[in-house]
Amino acid sequence: MQTEYRLRREALMSKIGNGTAIFRSAPMAVMHNDVEYTYRQDSDFFYLTGFNEPEAVAVLAPHHPEHRFILFVQPKDRDQEIWTGYRCGVDAAKELYGADAVYPIAELDEKLPQYLEKADRIYYRLGRDRTFNEKILQHWQILMRTYPKRGTGPIAIEDTSPVLHSMRLIKSEAELLLMQTAADIATEAHNHAMGMTAPGRYEYEIQAEMERIFRLRGGMGPAYPSIVASGNNACILHYIENNRQMQDNELLLIDAGCAYGYYNSDITRTFPVGSKFTPEQKALYEIVLAAQKQAIAQIQPGNPYNLAHDTAVRVLTEGLVELGILKGDIDELIESEKYKPFYMHRTGHWLGLDVHDVGVYQHGEDKPQILQPGQVLTVEPGLYIVPGTQPAEDQPEVDPRWVGIGIRIEDDVLVTDTGNQVLTAGVPKEVADMER
Repeated sequence: MQTEYRLRREALMSKIGNGTAIFRSAPMAVMHNDVEYTYRQDSDFFYLTGFNEPEAVAVLAPHHPEHRFILFVQPKDRDQEIWTGYRCGVDAAKELYGADAVYPIAELDEKLPQYLEKADRIYYRLGRDRTFNEKILQHWQILMRTYPKRGTGPIAIEDTSPVLHSMRLIKSEAELLLMQTAADIATEAHNHAMGMTAPGRYEYEIQAEMERIFRLRGGMGPAYPSIVASGNNACILHYIENNRQMQDNELLLIDAGCAYGYYNSDITRTFPVGSKFTPEQKALYEIVLAAQKQAIAQIQPGNPYNLAHDTAVRVLTEGLVELGILKGDIDELIESEKYKPFYMHRTGHWLGLDVHDVGVYQHGEDKPQILQPGQVLTVEPGLYIVPGTQPAEDQPEVDPRWVGIGIRIEDDVLVTDTGNQVLTAGVPKEVADMER
């Protein structure tokens, strides 16, 4: 993978010209009091370095005569390492991560100016670490004050996101291998969950078994808090309590993915807790399934990103009209968003190092992102007949037989040269496969 990281750095440096790019590692996150979460590196930082420790800074200075890739890291410290784990240290970081120069993090203020004074701008994304933001701004201000004497130095600070995130949007073969593995592990977990679901079990039992498989197969764990939602809970988009006992004649919605090698999968399936769909559940499920299939068919190179969503919205709206949940002209219902009480989210998002991965969806008004080979996105239409929902103006009251049904179907889809590939196709979703 070090070759992969080096190629990424070189590609970014070719785009920033005479600039200097600065990246800060993620901080340690506190669970409670002095107990910390398992460390997870900042995705941009990891994408460029593969370095997985806190208190680090990466600098890319393509104009520097000797040092183009510089790391600042925590030095070796035996006493601290006994408590918090082994550190790579300065010497090993240079050898293992291919940096031209590595310094202790305490020397950042002293060493950083030499990599900024000949740059025409600083590339840095102002993040949540306000103290570090101030540090970078102070370095810039000092260089600006001395600019008249030297005639060189960064005259602007530019966000790295537009440049770097457009790179991250297109996945390499190495990235796709990791993503397929994450998808395969999650596929096994979802299939296992379907097989063990039964009336009387608790949602957390399903969650525990799935997350056991995530770790057993070498994953880092869940890609996000697992959603295991039965009955009315399926109408809560981000339900994570997972503590309800499941009952017969209900549906179970599972939205769970695996993180593997820092890359993520994201799968949702909805199926009967017992053996069969009720007629109402089946009718709504078939609408969502048709919407998802037709949306996936629009994942083609050259198509606009929003075409999948627009396609899903039309199929869902037509289905709701057919069932009498909505009434009126289809185009007018879509234009006035009368479907939104029952479908309130978008049909997907980018997927990669982050579950909601980076990359723009629109290049200004009426200029959607055009799909390109190597992009990976989710396709996840749904219908949610939320208890207590007030119908839109001029729409009928919802028949009680539909209330409390929540359905979502989600797959991870790669844009290929000739069409698409569903990375999560191993999890069944046809009605006949979901019933027992």
